[in-house]
Amino acid sequence: MKNLAGLMKQASQMQSKMAEMQAKLEEMRIEGSSGAGMVTVILSGKGDMKSIKIDPKLADPAEMEMLQDLIVAACAEARRHLDEKAAEEMQKVTGGLNLPEGMKFPF
Repeated sequence: MKNLAGLMKQASQMQSKMAEMQAKLEEMRIEGSSGAGMVTVILSGKGDMKSIKIDPKLADPAEMEMLQDLIVAACAEARRHLDEKAAEEMQKVTGGLNLPEGMKFPF
C-alpha cells in the first residue's frame, strides 16, 4: 500500500509540474522569420499568432504570391521553434521519461 501512496504522490507532483509548464508555455512568445527577415511572425506558446511584421518592400501587388509564401514559411518556422521548446519543457517535467508515441503535451 505504501507503493500506491508513493505512486499517487508522484502522479500529483507530475500533474502540478505539467500545469506549471503549460502556464509557462502560454506566456512564451516564439519568433519565426523568412525571406532574410522580411517577414517575421510571433506565436504564443499555444501556437496562436500574436503578431506579424512585413517589410514594406513586399507590399508590391506584383509580389503578392511571394509575400503569401513568406508568411506561410515564417509561421512554419515559428511552429518548429515552438515544438522544440515544448519538447524541452516536457523533458524537464518528465525527467527524461519517454512518453508513448502520440502523447504530446500540452497540445
